Amino acid sequence: MDIPHIVEDGKMASYNAEQWLARSKEVQVPKSVFNDMIMNYLIIHGYQSTAQKFSQEADMNPNIDLHSLGERRHIVRLIHEGDIQGAVEKINEVNPELLDRKPDLHFALLRLQLIELIKHGYEDGDIQPALDFASSHLAQRAAGPNNPQFLADLEKAMALICFPPDALVPSLKELTDVKLRRTIAEQVNTELMESQELSVERKIENLTQLWAWGESNLETHVNFPKLKKKDLL
Repeated sequence: MDIPHIVEDGKMASYNAEQWLARSKEVQVPKSVFNDMIMNYLIIHGYQSTAQKFSQEADMNPNIDLHSLGERRHIVRLIHEGDIQGAVEKINEVNPELLDRKPDLHFALLRLQLIELIKHGYEDGDIQPALDFASSHLAQRAAGPNNPQFLADLEKAMALICFPPDALVPSLKELTDVKLRRTIAEQVNTELMESQELSVERKIENLTQLWAWGESNLETHVNFPKLKKKDLL
């Protein structure tokens, strides 16, 4: 790999932080590139008011309905809070056909709602609402021949009822972790964006991955101060 102006006379060049920063400043990146990455981040995460202000200040035309960002962020927040019924209702309001076209996603949301009901049952000792919900909303879907994984997923969720919350095996305990809410919320966010024909490419995240890849290749030729993980957050 040829590193022009860095490796000279076959010797590894070495830079301190000040020298490396000065060299980095020699690379000119158009402001529009940064603006595009920022807008991409705001759109993906649904920051409606910030995106509106930024588009005005940066004189950008994102060519999308920025109002839809707020609706999508609201849905994601409902899932994060465990209000799955509210999230499903809002999804149907925003895109009435989405869950019909995405039965896997619909089932994942319903199963998450069942898990939330079971968690409430842990607190008040009443698991009947969870049993009723599973019977009326999940049993028939899981019994269908087209999606055998549904039955396995439902059985795993129902197993939560058989054990106290402090005695769950790891595979069951992960169902009660808030990480599951975040995972489903991310899936919903992506599906809503794709249904609106929005790019789901995470440009800032991709840039940090590219930066890490570049550093790992460059460090065999050059000693330089590396970007720390905390600097990427």
